[in-house]
Amino acid sequence: MMMKKWIVFMALLGIVCACNKSDSSPKSNLVGSWKLSEILADPGDGSGTFKAITSNKTLIFDDKGNVGSNNVICNLYNDVSTKASTGTYSEKNATITSADCANIKINYVVKNDTLILIYPCIEACKAKYIRLR
Repeated sequence: MMMKKWIVFMALLGIVCACNKSDSSPKSNLVGSWKLSEILADPGDGSGTFKAITSNKTLIFDDKGNVGSNNVICNLYNDVSTKASTGTYSEKNATITSADCANIKINYVVKNDTLILIYPCIEACKAKYIRLR
């Protein structure tokens, strides 16, 4: 009888231990370095499309909710400023905020190796970034 109890106890202990193991949360698909590659600025008639640009602007996202840039994060356009800036991001809300942006939240979408920042403009204005390896 004692052996049966021991086997049942060990089986239950194994189940409890297996259930208590926490799976490490998957790495964010946003973490890493991104380079500005295209801009969309609609003229007001819905005809705007992404246009390729040459830029040195980069964004770097860490796994703690921080983002940094070698340029002002809230500037849609390429290399407008030489001022670096920092901010935070929320994956839950898909937003980026920075003190340099006067309380503006920038929405974003990540698809594979493309990051699109959606700025709060009257007409559509977006910036497309590609993941750096």
